Amino acid sequence: MSKDMPEGRPIRTDPTAESASDTQPAFVARPAGAAVYHGFAVLESSQTDGWSLGVISDPSNSATADYLDGFVVAPDGSRAGLIWDRGATEIAEVLGPSPGRWGVYSIPLPRHVGGEDELIAEFRRVLPALNALWIKAHDA
Repeated sequence: MSKDMPEGRPIRTDPTAESASDTQPAFVARPAGAAVYHGFAVLESSQTDGWSLGVISDPSNSATADYLDGFVVAPDGSRAGLIWDRGATEIAEVLGPSPGRWGVYSIPLPRHVGGEDELIAEFRRVLPALNALWIKAHDA
């Protein structure tokens, strides 16, 4: 890898997710009808009022990360992308709703978040705002 190219973050996959391919992982070869972000891990311990946090970037030892990629699963099973960003000051829409996804949102990632438990706590803190975005996307 070129020293001008930033290194990627380790990812966390769902080892139980089925792949539509014998040679590619589930997040690359989603089976027909599978939800967006299929193949990445949903943190079962994050379940709160029917909501769950999914991770693409592995949050373990993330204290030095400038960002983490993830997603949220709403009570109806619909999903939205999350970009946890240490430089963000407020929740902002990055991409509007598209087929299979009710948007992608930038979420502030506080400095104290350095692992899975802290990320889940932050997810719970921003859950009312995510709920409002979910309602807005479904009313559109």
